[in-house]
Amino acid sequence: MAANKIVINDTDYTSRVSKAVKFFWNTKKRQLKDSKDVSNRGAVVGGKQMDGFIDLLKKVAVDAGVPAKNIITDRNYLPGYFRSSKDWDMLIIAPTGKLIAAIELKSQVGSYGNNFNNRTEEAIGSAVDLWTAFREGQFPNQQAPWIGWLMVVGRDDASERPVRNYEPYFPVRPEFNDASYLNRYRILCQKLILERHYTSAALLWTSDVNTYGDLATDISVQSFINSFAGYLNGVKDEFK
Repeated sequence: MAANKIVINDTDYTSRVSKAVKFFWNTKKRQLKDSKDVSNRGAVVGGKQMDGFIDLLKKVAVDAGVPAKNIITDRNYLPGYFRSSKDWDMLIIAPTGKLIAAIELKSQVGSYGNNFNNRTEEAIGSAVDLWTAFREGQFPNQQAPWIGWLMVVGRDDASERPVRNYEPYFPVRPEFNDASYLNRYRILCQKLILERHYTSAALLWTSDVNTYGDLATDISVQSFINSFAGYLNGVKDEFK
């Protein structure tokens, strides 16, 4: 099972999404093997699983008219407000030095109880830090950049099982009642957009190298890429 066909401006990116998912699983398995760690930690700390998605987004940017030299995927530090800087996964910087886009990519397969809150805090914290720095003039003389957050989550019994809420003093919000970790990630992504912490957010679930999909249309990979490409098409003059 795979997500719907992804076509932007007559360009089909479906196979590239499939390739990114395969790269994710193959890299994860190789890191676990190389680490000789029976837990998931070897893959979690190894990184690089999301490089296939970076390649996908680089292709989208180039197709939208961004020169490859302006797409930064190494030492992507941006100044913050609450901390000195944050290393994002991908940046697009115009020849004039303007920040055009910043993207963060995350994943989680297993250990959902241990890591869901960490992922949530990272996503919110990075966005608040960047936008506060923007407000305080760290990125002068430019319009607001496009900020994206893309999350890949394993779909399995552990991520689909309803999660217990802890309410010793006050009740949690009703949308969290009987919500699995997969649905909690859906809620997170939708609220990140609703509260304008990110221009767009995407949640992709995957069970194995050949099985993946979207949990909701508004946070689909199609919607994410469409928003990204649309923004870049609107700022083409920055690269002339």
